[in-house]
Parts: sequence; C-alpha cells; structure tokens
Amino acid sequence: MQNTPMRLLTRLTISVALAAAVLPGGAASAQGYFVPNQPTQPRPAAPRPAAPRQSTIQSQPLPPPPPVEIPGAIAGVAPEQAPDADQTPVVQIPQPPVPDLPALARSTTPPAPVIGVLDVREAMHGVAVAQTVTKVIDERRNKLNEDVQKEQAAWRDLQQQISAQRATLTPDQVRTKERELQERITNAQKSLRDRNRIIQEAAQYAAAQIERTMLGVIKQVSESHGMNLVLHREQVLLNINEFDITGQVVAQMNKIMPTVTIPPDGVSPVAQAQADAAAATKAATVSAPATPPPAKK
Repeated sequence: MQNTPMRLLTRLTISVALAAAVLPGGAASAQGYFVPNQPTQPRPAAPRPAAPRQSTIQSQPLPPPPPVEIPGAIAGVAPEQAPDADQTPVVQIPQPPVPDLPALARSTTPPAPVIGVLDVREAMHGVAVAQTVTKVIDERRNKLNEDVQKEQAAWRDLQQQISAQRATLTPDQVRTKERELQERITNAQKSLRDRNRIIQEAAQYAAAQIERTMLGVIKQVSESHGMNLVLHREQVLLNINEFDITGQVVAQMNKIMPTVTIPPDGVSPVAQAQADAAAATKAATVSAPATPPPAKK
C-alpha cells in the first residue's frame, strides 16, 4: 500500500491534535511566570516628588516573544483600505524562461482510490490514554503555578522587610540583604524554568508514543477495509458513514494501548533515557563472559 504522503499528512495533523489535547498552554505559559506585580497595560508615569532610595532588586523577567509581522495588507482588508498601508506599487521582477524539461518514460498507473475518512481530533478525545496524559500534565502545571505564586509572595515579603528595616540598618547591611534577595530570585527563576521545561518534555514524550501507535492503527484499520487513501474529515464536504473509520481507530487504540509511559514528576525524559541506556550498557558488560586466559604450554 503506497501511503507515504498520507502518513506524512496524518502525522502532521496528529501532532497538531496532540498539541491541543496534551499540551494546553505550551511554552507560552512560561511567559509571565516569574515577573511579580507586572501591570497588564502600560500606564503613563505621573510626575511625583523625589522619593527615598529604593531597592535595586530586579526579577529578571523572561524576554517577550518577538512580534508577528504580516507582510502586505491586513488580512481581510484591501491594501488601499488598510491603515498605514504601503502605497508603493509592487515591482514585477522578471523571471527567466521555463526550461525545456526532458520527457519521462511512461510509468505504472496508480490503482483506483478506495477512500476513507478520519477525524483526528475526535479520535484523540476518544482515546482514554490521551486523557490520562492530559490530566497528569495539568496536575503538574497546577502545582508549578502554586509554587510560583508562593515564591513571588516570599519575594514581596522580603522586599517589604528590607524597606521597613532600612532606617535601622547600615548601607552595607542593606546592600547585603538586597544581594541575598536577588540571588534567591535568580536561583528560583532558574529552578522554575527547569521544572516547566521538564513538564513540557514529559508531555511531548507521552504524546509521541500515542502518535506513533495511532499511525499504525490508522494503517491497520484502513487496510482492513481495502482503503488506499484516507482523508481528514474537515477536508471533506460530503461523505457517508461507511467511509468514516474514526470510531474503529478509537476502539482499536483503547484496546491495544491501555497505558502510556510518563516520566516521573521532575525527571526529564532525556535524562531518564540516558540513565536507562547507561544501566543497560553496564548490565551487558557485567553479564558478558570473561575471556579465558591462554593455556600454558
């Protein structure tokens, strides 16, 4: 069954569905984790009298994502209607002539299409193990959010303590306390970022297992019906129920994949794979028979 293009397209859609089902929030949720008391909208600074010396402690926020630029006109608006649209006429760059291509030998005619239809997102929502992964990852993210809030509250408390004690401390003592708080913020930010990265890796590791198995199941179910072309349901305007294999794929996935391997909380799948490989190498070395010494003449 020649299905390489179909497999590639299905893999892409499964990856998108897994990202929506297993990776809610994604890496974007890390933005804003570690910046306490940041206003949502910039406000103009009002003039005010000179204030006493304030703490120099900075929380070192994560850099914001680069803005997305859409070249040309605004989507859905003609260039002449878009505000600040570039009125410069488009320059038509001359193209070289189309080369003369050599003729190809006649090849075999592909078989008549036998079409199936599949809704990948519906299949992912129906697979029990995918919902288990989502629940576990959400629990770890919620715990991380709670720890972030506790750490931010501790930063604010220490900041207030330094401000309250400033009149009774020497400048060196104030600088020492500020430096200690800054070191705590820096270390906590690194630890929280690492935890968030490990959670993302665990979700991707589990999602990859589901994707790999689902691709095989789709191939099995389609071949059992003699199908050689499977389309995504959202790309089909009209079809009959007999074409749709979504329910069969879900049933087979739940049958052959009741569980999925999720790394323990706080353990990176990369580090775990390296540790497993090292342990396997050590076990193979220990179990290998020793070379007998040469016989004495």
